[in-house]
Order: sequence, then C-alpha cells, then structure tokens
Amino acid sequence: MSVKPRAIDLYSGVGGWSLGLRLAGIEVVASYELWGPANETNFKNNAHQAQTVDIRRLSFEDLPKDIDIVVGSPPCTQFSFSNRGGSGDLDDGLEDIIKFLSIVNHLRPATWAMENVPRVAPIIRKELEEGGRLHEFAHLGIEPHVVNMEDYGVPQRRRRCVAGNFDFSLLQSYSERSPRRTLGAVVSALAADPVVDPLYGLSIPSSSLVDHRAEMSLNIEEVRINRAAKVTHPVYNAMPFPDRLDRSVRTITATCTRVSRESIVIEDPATAGAYRRLTIRERACLQGFPITFQFYGANYGQKLRMVGNAVPPAFTFLVAQAFLGTKPEVLPTLPDVAVDLASPSPPPMTTELDRPGATYPRKRKFRFAITTLRLKSGVRFELVNSFHADDVAWRVAFWFGTSKSIQTLTLDESMHQQVLGDLPLGLSRALDEPLARLTEFIRKADIANMQTLWGHHGLGGTRAFMLLDELAEVGDLVKTILADDEAVAKRAVAMAVEREYQEKLPDVPGVAKLVRNAPLILAGIIVGSLANVELTRHAGSPSSVDRKHQTAVK
Repeated sequence: MSVKPRAIDLYSGVGGWSLGLRLAGIEVVASYELWGPANETNFKNNAHQAQTVDIRRLSFEDLPKDIDIVVGSPPCTQFSFSNRGGSGDLDDGLEDIIKFLSIVNHLRPATWAMENVPRVAPIIRKELEEGGRLHEFAHLGIEPHVVNMEDYGVPQRRRRCVAGNFDFSLLQSYSERSPRRTLGAVVSALAADPVVDPLYGLSIPSSSLVDHRAEMSLNIEEVRINRAAKVTHPVYNAMPFPDRLDRSVRTITATCTRVSRESIVIEDPATAGAYRRLTIRERACLQGFPITFQFYGANYGQKLRMVGNAVPPAFTFLVAQAFLGTKPEVLPTLPDVAVDLASPSPPPMTTELDRPGATYPRKRKFRFAITTLRLKSGVRFELVNSFHADDVAWRVAFWFGTSKSIQTLTLDESMHQQVLGDLPLGLSRALDEPLARLTEFIRKADIANMQTLWGHHGLGGTRAFMLLDELAEVGDLVKTILADDEAVAKRAVAMAVEREYQEKLPDVPGVAKLVRNAPLILAGIIVGSLANVELTRHAGSPSSVDRKHQTAVK
C-alpha cells in the first residue's frame, strides 16, 4: 500500500487548496489561517487540523515534519487593483509572500505552489532579481504563471497568478481535457430537482441544497444603477447587463452590494422582467466548490467573503494532479473522485439575505454619464451633485484627457452664448426647439427636492434619473442636428477649447479626439451649459440636505 503525500495549506481560507489536494489523494496534515470562521468551514468540510493563527508569527518549530507539499494563498488585498485603485501597500503584501517562501525554504518539500492575483507575477519576477526582497529564495525554483480558471473547468473568467516549482506544462496539458462551463448551466442545474452538481456530478434533493435562497429582485432604482454602472459607466468600458448565461461568469468577488458594478446580475427566472443577484450556492458552484461544501459564516456578508476569497478546488485538484505527475490521458474527472463527498454536520446557520436599502446618506452622491453624450476612454458628460456645507447643487460636468491628466470645460452661461454665437444663424435656430424643451423641463422640475428623493428621505416631484434621461434625449436631438454640418461643429469645438485653455492649449491631451467627434462634443457643451444655467436659476430656494422639517413636494 502506497503512502499518501503529506501537505500543509498556508493562508488556507475555507480550504479550496485542501479540498483539491484531498480529492487527488493527498493528505493535508494541517492548515493555517487567521480568520476563525474560515477555519471552522475548512475543518468541518475537510476534517483535518485547521489552526487559527497569524502566519506571520508562526514558528518553524510548530510546523509538522516530513512534508512533501506546501500550498497556500497569501492575502492579495495589497496587490489587488481593486484596493484603492491598485495603490495598496506592496511592501506589506510582500511580507506574507516572504513568510510563505520562508516556510517552504525551511520544510524543503518536493513540490510547492502559491496562488495570488495576476499583478503578483511581475512583482515576483522583479523581486527575485539580485537586490530584490525575494532574491534569497531564487534557489526554490520559483516560476510565476498567470492562468485563467475558465481554461481548467471552472465556469469563471478568473485570472490568477500561480507560482511554484511543479511541472506547469503538465498542468497546461490538462486544459485541453477540461470542459468549458457556463453561468447558465450552473443556474439551471441548481434550479432542478434533484440537483445534479454541474461540476462534480453529485445528486441531492433540492430540499437538501443549502444557501440557495434568492435575494429579493432588484428594484427599479437598483436595476437602473446596475445597468448604468455596467453599460454606461463614466470611466470604464461597457459590460453586458444582465450577465450573459451562455458563457462563463466574470470574477466572483468577496464584497459587493446590490448596486455595484462588480455584482453579477441575471434575469430572475421566477419573475418575468425582473433581475436578481446570484445566490451563495450559485457563487460557490461558479467558484468550483461542490454542492456538498458548506460555509459556516455568521452572516450573509461573511459567506460572500468566504466564497469570493477562495481558490477554486476544481482548479487546485488539477494542480495536485500535476504535483503527482499524472499524464493527461489518465487524468481522473471530478465526478470520478467526488463520489464519497458528503455535507458536514451540523449544517451552517441560515443567514438573512441582503435587502434593498431603505434610506441612504443625506449627502448621497449621484454621478451618472449622459448616455448619448459619452465616448470610450472616459470622455463623457455626466450629471452630478455636489455639496457646500448643507446645500446641494446639481450640474452637468464634462471630462476628457487621460487618466493622468483629466481635463474639463467650464459649462456656464458664457460658454453657452459663445458657442451658439460660433454657429451660423440657420444652424443655431434649428436648435431652438430641443433647447426650449430642456429649458421648460428644468423650470417645471422639482429640483429643490431632488436630493431628498434621491436619498430616500422624503418626497419630491422629480427623480434625478428623470433629469438624466431628459438630458440624454435632448442631447441626442442636438447631436443629430449638428451632424448635418460637421465642419462647422469641428470649428466650434476647437474654438471652445482654445478659449478655455488659451496659451496652455498645446499641453492639453485629448483635444484631437474632441474635434474628431465634434457633433457629440458640441451637443454636450450646448446642452450641458444650458442645463447648468437653468439648474442654477430655477432650482428654487436652496435645499439643505439636513433640514429636518423640510416640506416635501409630492
């Protein structure tokens, strides 16, 4: 009888590495993780010693002996681009990687692997160079690679860095034998009775499926915000809304809200025309966990964090096979090795689902692009609110340039009059009707109570999205009229930018793009400047966002 290889799992989370190794026949002797609820989840599902410990303070003397394999996922927070726009503390993040490699260097296992975000790959390569903070570990045979989980049977486009000393080309060969799975296949499988695991082939009654309660459908405002964040985001490129069911899903994140660009939203099969977010169980399946795996979180947010932070065991199973040197032609499938998987007992507690927000901060921010007046690469006109002490102001803002040099134009009455004066009389008069429509809309709108309504603190006659839609419709009309004389529009845009920047004009980035798209840009200047004049003039008495006894207009 052959002896199973012995492994430890560092920064183990809920045990994504541990489960994958266990399914491959590797004995996980111990795992180490700072977060207690994750350790409880790992222990109950994988049935091995799961220690709650700060690994940075873990003593070499406390580690088991005769270890063949070391795996782990040091925290990625400091390296992630989602952390303060990629401005995390890289030195602090490297402390955990150094600790991981120090343990590898101490135990000298035959094989080891470490998983993290893609950004870590070039950092590792740089720090391995002479003088770098990882140079002392160069002898360990560190080879960082960036992989896409989608290529290895996980129904998720999740790119990760995997570094180690194993045969990476063998792992790559498994990709050709890995099925491509879709979001729709997972959603449909979990809606059936009995439920047949879309990855592992396990079958259980639908009544036994845990953490598959769906949240309340998104309300009208939430749908609007999610759609705008994905389709017409002021800065980032468009993504589909709702998420497509005929392909793998975007990255499952550890934290997101009901109105987040990162949230995955699907059409609600239970309600025609409605949309919902994914259940915990759908997220877990998309993250490569079997339907028998349970998450012992004290609340809904903890379970989201557990799933989103995990490394997919459907992927780590294949890495483990590469550790063992398994040839592609004899590679077992997940259903082959999962027949004995069962849910741990007792089951986790039922946690309350996220619900729509009833109220928001009185100074709730509004910033949405005017859909007909935007270009890619961050060139856009948008409706925004701003605050001075307790007073709110609404305006149209314009941004262009580059991410390192963001530029704007002053959209005020002077700009409005000058730009219209640059146009031939006939073209200017053709704009009278749509501009009069916008003027009338703003004059009749309840701008004074628009913030109260947006923050859900009272009633009002005009929602901010109503004004945004009117700006989009009028902007489109003006753009169409200006497109009939593109040469005139180009001259007017060039003159407007020149008046704004004068002698600084040669140093302003992005001007050529504005001129190339002159009808759209000129329409935005005209509509935005007129809107700002009218919003200032006809907003009514100043609206205090903290006025407790303000009379709301119905």
